[in-house]
Amino acid sequence: MRFPARGRTRTERGDRSRFSTRDLVSEATAGVLQRPARSALTALGTVLGVSTFVAVLGLTATTSSQIDSRFNALTATEVTVEDTGGDQPDLLPNAFPADADRRIGALNGVRAAGVYWPVRLGPEDTVAAVPPGTGAAGERTQVVAASPGVLDAAGPALAQGRTFDAYHDDRGENVAVIGSGLAARLGITTLDTAPAVFVGDHAFTVIGVVADVERKADLLLSVVVPRTAAERIWGGPESGERARMLVSTELGAARQIASQAALALDPAHPEHFKVVPPPDPRSLRGTVTSDLDELFLLLAGICLVIGAVGIANTTLVAVLERTGEIGLRRALGARGRHITFQFLAESGALGALGGLIGTSLGTVTVVAMSVVRDWTPVIHPTTVVAAPAIGLATGVIAGLYPAWRASRIQPAEALRR
Repeated sequence: MRFPARGRTRTERGDRSRFSTRDLVSEATAGVLQRPARSALTALGTVLGVSTFVAVLGLTATTSSQIDSRFNALTATEVTVEDTGGDQPDLLPNAFPADADRRIGALNGVRAAGVYWPVRLGPEDTVAAVPPGTGAAGERTQVVAASPGVLDAAGPALAQGRTFDAYHDDRGENVAVIGSGLAARLGITTLDTAPAVFVGDHAFTVIGVVADVERKADLLLSVVVPRTAAERIWGGPESGERARMLVSTELGAARQIASQAALALDPAHPEHFKVVPPPDPRSLRGTVTSDLDELFLLLAGICLVIGAVGIANTTLVAVLERTGEIGLRRALGARGRHITFQFLAESGALGALGGLIGTSLGTVTVVAMSVVRDWTPVIHPTTVVAAPAIGLATGVIAGLYPAWRASRIQPAEALRR
């Protein structure tokens, strides 16, 4: 720092004290390193804020990528067809033709398709593993009448046995497929003994136990029986319980199948069916990403505010503690703006340091979470570049008031303390 020559005023020499960039950096570095513990605690708030900011954006981008892949693998390959019955649904209780599975299965891009509806049981009909009249209490469990294609379209993972096929359906066999949870509650642990479930007074041999399904998870809590057996025992779908069709397609074929399904089922009356295509993946991704951004960026903003308050508070305390030093600098010719720049540089350095450390921690967090979840980490380069700058800006903004306060200290008053 240069000061006016002794014995001559600034006006006589025409010079003013100067504070070079080199002096500014050295003074700010000395101020930060003079109290390392305090400086570390001061920068901690910015570290937390910036690391949260980077982790939020990185995890949001990563989870959005996973949402895309899972959406494409499942939801984007599913089409539902609802039987509306047209203008007179009471006169046409089931608009699906008997060969509905074959008609939809003939469309290019269809993997499996099947018709199903919930069976309306009597008020006293329960599901049990023992014959009625033995005194054992049964369960009120949903019974679903389904064609063989429904279970194929649902993508079941079998724990035991098999699913029923066209042979069982054509003959109206009393067979059933149940979920593993229901099997455990009914006490069915093995299929070697050909166990049966009783739906009211009607016995169905359990030929398969399903551990999980890719679609239509409520099948895990249901007793699924062939539709021909259900029609023989309880009749077809009743008013208010219209039949539906579940269609599994190849990736990218769902919307085309949705546009053709109604005509394929009944060319004369396609209005009897309502086809529900998969939603647009872009809108789903945008909605989920927007919700995640708003929620977690709010958390990051709160952390940054806490960091800024911490820097401002510590810098203000430092100003009060260094009043004598500031007064001496002013007495030797330092101008108010020089003091301002010095304290802004110190708070900015703490903010930038916290930003760099926070960026590293946030990046490590995203990578670690991706490794644990077996995901592909996604971090935009803009986020990594902007995060340290955000820390620097936080530090500078936080130091504005303390720096201004330091620049207002008068030399004579400071040296009297």
